[in-house]
Amino acid sequence: MLFRSNKLIKISRVIGIFCIMSLLLTLSLRTFAQIKVKRPITTSSDEPLTRILFVFDGSQSMYGRWKTGMKIKIAQRLLGEVIDSLSTRPDIMMAFRAYGHQSPVISREQRDCEDTKLEVPFGTGNAAFIRKKLEAIIPKGTTPIAYSLGQAANDFPPCDNCRNIIILITDGIEECDGDPCAVSWALQKKGIILKPFVIGMGLDEELMKQFECVGNFYDASNEAAFKNVLNIVISQAMNSTSVQVNLLDQSGEPTETDVNMTFYEQFSGAMKYNYIHTINHRGNPDTLMIDPLGKYKMVVHTIPPVTLDSIEITPGIHNVIAVHAPQGQLFLKVQGRSDYKKLQCIIREHGSMQTLNVQDFNTTTRYIVGKYDLEVLSLPRLNFSIDIKQSHTNTVHIPQPGIASILLMTKGQADIFLEKDNKLELIYTLSPLSVRETLVLQPGHYRLIYKPANSRQSLYTLQKKFKVTSGSSTQIGRASCRERG
Repeated sequence: MLFRSNKLIKISRVIGIFCIMSLLLTLSLRTFAQIKVKRPITTSSDEPLTRILFVFDGSQSMYGRWKTGMKIKIAQRLLGEVIDSLSTRPDIMMAFRAYGHQSPVISREQRDCEDTKLEVPFGTGNAAFIRKKLEAIIPKGTTPIAYSLGQAANDFPPCDNCRNIIILITDGIEECDGDPCAVSWALQKKGIILKPFVIGMGLDEELMKQFECVGNFYDASNEAAFKNVLNIVISQAMNSTSVQVNLLDQSGEPTETDVNMTFYEQFSGAMKYNYIHTINHRGNPDTLMIDPLGKYKMVVHTIPPVTLDSIEITPGIHNVIAVHAPQGQLFLKVQGRSDYKKLQCIIREHGSMQTLNVQDFNTTTRYIVGKYDLEVLSLPRLNFSIDIKQSHTNTVHIPQPGIASILLMTKGQADIFLEKDNKLELIYTLSPLSVRETLVLQPGHYRLIYKPANSRQSLYTLQKKFKVTSGSSTQIGRASCRERG
């Protein structure tokens, strides 16, 4: 009996320990689940996720009235309906920030200019939480718009494929000496947000102008207007707008095509779209889908590139962007049989030393119509100027080269000069470690000037004149470098 009793006690202890461990594990998991971790957001689709942050005015002025009731009640109801309508969209994620709703204004000197709070962070299935926080707002404080926008920058978790949109709802202007325009511009420049939407609730005309630099401003003077503006803003925020780029020739016709176009955000400089321009079977430039929010800088990668700044795209319509980009072709060719393994030519705009392109011979490349300077990387180098004409293949021929075989007596200092108009032009220095080199040279008169490495006097300088003709070979041998300078 005693043995059985001890055994039962041991089993009871084991069961007790197990129960305690299970309880601790449950509590730990529950606690862990309650921890909010700000993780980077990833999207599985190529289509971007649209993240909308509602920034709501909870300042004391929201107790003002419209004909149909208090502004705060109307705004809470209508914004709540919009939030509900967006809750079923898998391509939308919402968050809610309010300002002026925590600390009452006692006096101008005693007001909380940091009264703003992210009430509901971004997440899925949070529409009910947003509505609950929205409906609980009791207007109290001041209007720290600039500070709220600055804090909103931290509300968007990192995301590789997201459109970040702020919809600011306010019935007043900045009251804390901040600069909402500067803050908005800085956020756009950093690529944190797109151009915000600002809904003003019955602002005076002079006050409206203060928000034009903040973002896309819409005035709502009454309940009906507020509802209409809300719908317009949401529609534009979600709209993918069509764009057609016309690359115009010299006649103003959109005939140019097959060139890459890059769209950058004007403020941040972030690359947004890359399209190769295409003309469809009907002869019309292809239609592109471009986000209508914000301004763009477009670079058409012609040679030289054509840039268009401050492009504004109107939502909901088919936009046409016209770019003057007439082009012609340049064909580089060596006459006859070529001994060049790879001959190239530097292309510059006329009068400029900046290299636009390095083009291989026996290839054709398009350039914007105009005058160009060409430098052929042959021995010696050849220089040309040429006018590229619209829709025309402009051809540059250079003579067939010849071959010169250089055989030195010993290693030393040896230079090849082009002799022209009784002047010498250095075109090549032979390797001091070699006594034999074969060069591909353009037709002309040349001079080899040579001094053996073991010679300590200029008196031992030797030279040899030679001629190169197209398609021929000439040898400058050891026995021939006997002429003294």
